[in-house]
Amino acid sequence: MSVQNVSDISFEQALGDRYLAYALSTITSRSLPDVRDGLKPVHRRLIYAMQQLRLNPTANFKKSARVVGDVMGKFHPHGDQSIYDALVRQAQDFSMRYPLIDGQGNFGNIDGDNAAAMRYTEARLTEVAALLMEGIDENAIDFRTTYDGESEEPIVFPAAFPNLLANGSSGIAVGMATSIPPHNVAELCQGLMLLLDKPEASLADLLELIPGPDFPTGGILVEGKESILKSYTSGRGSFRLRARWETEQLKGGAWRIVVTEIPYQVGKSKLVEKIAELLSEKKLPLLGDVIDESTDQVRLVLEPKSRLVDADVLMESLFRHTDLETRISLNMNVLDGGKTPRVMDLKQVLLAFLNHRREVLTRRSHHRLKQIADRLEVLAGYLIAYLNIDEVIRIIREEDDPKPVMMARFKLTDSQTEAILNMRLRSLRKLQEIEIRQEHAALSKEQTELTDLLQSVPQQWKRIRADIKVLEKRFGQHTPLGARRTTLAEAPQVVLVPIEAIIEREDVTIICSSKGWIRAIKGHQISSDDLKYKDGDEGRYVIPAQTTDKLLIFATNGRFYTLGVDKLPRGRGHGEPLRLMIDLDTTEDVIEMMAVKPGNPPNGEESLTRYLLTSTDGRGFQVSASDILSQTRGGRQVMVLAGEEKAKGCLDLSNTTPEDLIAIIGENRKLVIYPLSEIPTLTRGRGVTLQKYRQGALSDIKVFREEEGLTWHRNGKPVKETDLRPWRARRGAIGRLAPIGFPRNNKFEG
Repeated sequence: MSVQNVSDISFEQALGDRYLAYALSTITSRSLPDVRDGLKPVHRRLIYAMQQLRLNPTANFKKSARVVGDVMGKFHPHGDQSIYDALVRQAQDFSMRYPLIDGQGNFGNIDGDNAAAMRYTEARLTEVAALLMEGIDENAIDFRTTYDGESEEPIVFPAAFPNLLANGSSGIAVGMATSIPPHNVAELCQGLMLLLDKPEASLADLLELIPGPDFPTGGILVEGKESILKSYTSGRGSFRLRARWETEQLKGGAWRIVVTEIPYQVGKSKLVEKIAELLSEKKLPLLGDVIDESTDQVRLVLEPKSRLVDADVLMESLFRHTDLETRISLNMNVLDGGKTPRVMDLKQVLLAFLNHRREVLTRRSHHRLKQIADRLEVLAGYLIAYLNIDEVIRIIREEDDPKPVMMARFKLTDSQTEAILNMRLRSLRKLQEIEIRQEHAALSKEQTELTDLLQSVPQQWKRIRADIKVLEKRFGQHTPLGARRTTLAEAPQVVLVPIEAIIEREDVTIICSSKGWIRAIKGHQISSDDLKYKDGDEGRYVIPAQTTDKLLIFATNGRFYTLGVDKLPRGRGHGEPLRLMIDLDTTEDVIEMMAVKPGNPPNGEESLTRYLLTSTDGRGFQVSASDILSQTRGGRQVMVLAGEEKAKGCLDLSNTTPEDLIAIIGENRKLVIYPLSEIPTLTRGRGVTLQKYRQGALSDIKVFREEEGLTWHRNGKPVKETDLRPWRARRGAIGRLAPIGFPRNNKFEG
């Protein structure tokens, strides 16, 4: 057996060619909608198959299984479940702004429940779907052969309805995707008429008439006009959508929040589960309970934990942590002309629809002109037959082949002769000259009008404008289907959500061992006997805090790290290694650990909170708390180190004033005292020289009030020195030996 037509190509080329073919097939035949009718092939085949089954808006329903079977057998060679899923979505009024299929039975709900099996549901087309196919039998569009070659299917619908923007679309292809939210048809019609009247209109002019999407589930669009304009200009962006809510007053001054509309494509049951989960995790301490009282209308009841809670703050915390606020993406990536995928802006999409409507109008007009010409030819033959009815009857009765005789006798065309011969006898009595001439005159007038229309582009746009005007009245704001559902609002003002609205305030004690195992234990009254550590380990830090605090960590590498206290492991075990929570090689590098309260307290209190950072070579500076509290897991490099030096210490200055004094002692027992105000406040760097050393390094620092004197501990007893003149100097001085009796370890705490 010989092998023929064998090509020697590389595996890379073969794989690339086949994947390219697959990608093009996915893009053009599956995932991206056509800009002209806004449909993907599966949706177009569904609607066309239902039209072939005569499931018009006024017809009786038929089983969905019958529709799916016809689509799969004749047009769409894919699985029945994918076809049925597409049918179901076209019938869901919470998924489609203007449903294309009228469903009868269980087609799912906003909770996310699935539709019933296709054998239990029934379907027919809606008026919107009928508009999409208006003129499909009048040569308005092209057809192509189906996959099995037995019939034909439309390449695109005539689309007397701006379906792409009205119902939106979403899909993922190979290397590209599309996401178009639904819009209001009445507003789209106004925008289309603006472009017909003023082709040079800008996107800003269009946005005066089409201010934003209009979702079937309502909600409140809280996106700034500048952001919306930018999204529509580039064809890419997103829209911020919030649930609609109101406050319901109860007896005794109590109140509760009722959510009546949730964002588009958010499952209500999953939303309620998420809120309940956050409640159980104590991440919504301002919320007392959530109750779903929905029927066919959405009604979620949110009960506050206290009547003193601010409703706006409560909702802001919910918007931040649940899908009561979502972002709807915009990516107007569509098939231009059914072939080329590209991202269009809003004006280009509208113009593409108008150009398609003009092409449909001209093709339908040519089709009608041909019909009129054929009918006029037949009417002329009828008139001849009427005037010579006796001779016509004689020829038919006596001649064996009356057709050529009649054509020669009366100079008739083939089609005229066929029309006369195909007439029934009962029709002869209806053959009246007046009626023939009236129909001939009416058709001649229509023929003249259509000829003028095809020869005048302005008349064509005038006709299209009239059709769009009719569509606007049909789906206007006064109609139930056309009324805008999504409210447009300005971008909301920033609501400061206190940390207590996200994390429940609770007293805890932070325990960190010498080997860096950290945990948090509930309460502050912790006995040292209750604290257990791993073998060979011991306690290092015991810090009282609250779950709303931040744990601030300063290390020898000069970095600050922050951890939410609520994120620390809880319980009476050994906890977890600190080095796994922050980027530290070893926890032996930790110099200072303290709990601080984040946020923005009134009267600028936080801006007054400062820390003194020092290095081993006696350099340092002050840093503001606002510069270090919001850092990532990797920490922030605050103190820049050089050579052998390392970060030495971090001193909390929150209870100090610039008039206080700072005492610095080195390992050489030299002590220097000067005002704290001489140390500058920086954001990062090596700082300034605090004390100069010839040998040794910085040992300890203390801030105190001059009137209280300098104190230290010796043998567990406090010692005070009030005459500080020998050690007073300027910042950066070497200093003098410490007072007699100062601890040998050169520490103020003994």
